[in-house]
Amino acid sequence: MKTIKYNITTLLLILLLAACNNDLDEMLYTEVTDDQLTYTNAYQATGVLYANMRELFDHHNWAGVQETSSDELVMPANASGWDDGGIYKRIHLHTWNSENEQMNAMWNSLYKGAINANRIISLLEENKIPLTDGLTKEGVLAEVKIARAFFYWLICDNFGDAPLVTSTGTELQAKSSRTELYQFIVSEVNAALPNLSEDNSRLLYGRFNKWAAKALLANVYLNAGVYTGTPAWQECIQQCDDVINSAKYSLNANFRDVFTTQNENSPEIVFAIPFEETVGGGFLFHMFSWHASLKAKANMQATPWGSGSAMAVPQFIDTYDPLDGRLADTWLMGPQFAADGKTPLLGAYDQAGKPLVFTKDIPDGLYTGESEGYRMNKFTVKMGALHNLDNDFPFFRYADILLMKAECLLRNGNPNEASTLVSQVRARAFKNNPAKATVTGNDLQQNSRYKYGYVEDYKLVDEGNTAPVQYGRLLDELGWEFAWEGHRRRDMIRFGIFTTKSWLSHKPNGDYRITFPIPQQTINSNPNLTQNQGY
Repeated sequence: MKTIKYNITTLLLILLLAACNNDLDEMLYTEVTDDQLTYTNAYQATGVLYANMRELFDHHNWAGVQETSSDELVMPANASGWDDGGIYKRIHLHTWNSENEQMNAMWNSLYKGAINANRIISLLEENKIPLTDGLTKEGVLAEVKIARAFFYWLICDNFGDAPLVTSTGTELQAKSSRTELYQFIVSEVNAALPNLSEDNSRLLYGRFNKWAAKALLANVYLNAGVYTGTPAWQECIQQCDDVINSAKYSLNANFRDVFTTQNENSPEIVFAIPFEETVGGGFLFHMFSWHASLKAKANMQATPWGSGSAMAVPQFIDTYDPLDGRLADTWLMGPQFAADGKTPLLGAYDQAGKPLVFTKDIPDGLYTGESEGYRMNKFTVKMGALHNLDNDFPFFRYADILLMKAECLLRNGNPNEASTLVSQVRARAFKNNPAKATVTGNDLQQNSRYKYGYVEDYKLVDEGNTAPVQYGRLLDELGWEFAWEGHRRRDMIRFGIFTTKSWLSHKPNGDYRITFPIPQQTINSNPNLTQNQGY
């Protein structure tokens, strides 16, 4: 992990959106005033925004919600705990409400980033942030505005209609429509692009250069049909082509190299969120997926929590080709051993004293045995790992660019061009079986391999909605490539199945659940806000 030290001691609390009461004159959020907020250079100021992004990767925040609300991951209770008042169960069942703590954490983290961006933009415009090392005011402003657009994209994606706060004023904002948020994001990114660096050097690593901004814009365009009702496939293709034609990025030869501990040199990463185990923590997928006994697997200095919880939905695992290298590279399965590779690790609860063997099948999404369910293997847990991992999170990577373009080509009626790109990504997953890497345009237009349906006591007992998934084979490809990377909820919504299909213990529970509710404490604190439809 590249050590990037950010000054995160002056993070602004959510002044407008999560107050305890409505009397702004009586609210005291911090003893630090704007006049006292000083930065010695622009890197320090922009670093605050990137530090905000690290908050998103907790199991109570954005990353956990994206995966466990989908058909990919689930977090059941077990003998070691993990019920936590039903907060994880409700995400799987799609019965969450405005008081689920995940909604509050996600809302606050995203708006903290947006409001911090507003403050830094204001300081830049007032020439209160020194510019050194050849930086220009226009260039730094552009970078900060892209970061703000990033936070608003995730707000738009997760909450739909939401306040659009672009100043440092104290007015309590009403909601803007999802379409208005989309238009703001697109306009901001396009306006900033000419002033962004085209470099992808170490200095720009973990920051928004022009290509990372275009990756962001491509993702926004890819989901335009969801956000506004009007697709923007060709606009997405153009942004992807710009990144491809820059010739600055390429696929890693080995899939796992993108996710290893020292992954900052990956040619595939277009935009990373850097983590560092001691001064830049927050990346802890292993802590809530791994069993405590796996501490000895990597001679960890921290102990994973209980028997772990986050695990694969078996129906998702069944979609893989057994020869797909991404299966073992993504999921921890089978007998588990200590760091010597020989000493069996043992259970401590319902399998106490017995060898720990992770099995694929689980009885349902509510309660499992301690050794049931495949666990996280995608991000390397280094020897001697701490509570926080050193790995950087590849938020946008070159495989994403290729597969976004492939999807748009497929939807625009160019299946053969799409299949060439998909086959390019698949090639490294089938190194020993190259013939399997090739897919055709016809393949991509077939139904998904996913056997959807409601499961009880390990058995599928109700298929539910059995309508074919249009371009389902491409959705499968996205699942195999991007598991654990926060894509699945968004992809399922775009493919029209997030609120229509059943999986594990989940049954459809209303189309309005393509967005989340505004946290109740925010509704209570702002009389100008109304709750999202259905909640």
